[in-house]
Amino acid sequence: MERHISTPITEEISRSLHAGDYCYITGTVYVARDAAHKRMDEALNAGETLPFDLTDNTIYYMGPSPAREGRVIGSAGPTTASRMDKYTPRLLDLGLKGMIGKGKRSPEVIDAIIRNGAVYFAAVGGAGALLSKAITSSEVIAYDDLGAEAVRKLEVSDFPVIVVIDCEGNNLYSKQG
Repeated sequence: MERHISTPITEEISRSLHAGDYCYITGTVYVARDAAHKRMDEALNAGETLPFDLTDNTIYYMGPSPAREGRVIGSAGPTTASRMDKYTPRLLDLGLKGMIGKGKRSPEVIDAIIRNGAVYFAAVGGAGALLSKAITSSEVIAYDDLGAEAVRKLEVSDFPVIVVIDCEGNNLYSKQG
């Protein structure tokens, strides 16, 4: 099924999505990769606040290339989501509702997706130049010293993704056929 959805990803939205749905996301999405996840985990362990409120928000696992002249962002393809798996259950328990990446997720992440009514989307790997066209603004909001791995706030318009794991644990990667 093809769906057009807006962020934040509310419980109502996440519960209406099913593994295999093609979605076009419009709204705010945050970017964080390995180093940013490690830094956010360290902040939580120190009792500090995160650079953005996780509640009903979506994190895109991506490290953009530099923007060409006249563009908001460079190539913006997904990175392998499993590299964030050791941090993800905690973030989901704190309110994160959506994740965008590529590749499989661990059983612990899948359990946390189900427990929190969240959703895991995949963006097409190797299509970073095409995906960047759906990004209308990009702003570094934290950890600027991490360069391409800094936390960014993106505004997206009809950003194309596929629901891989829905809030009931249905997993496109584990379907037979």
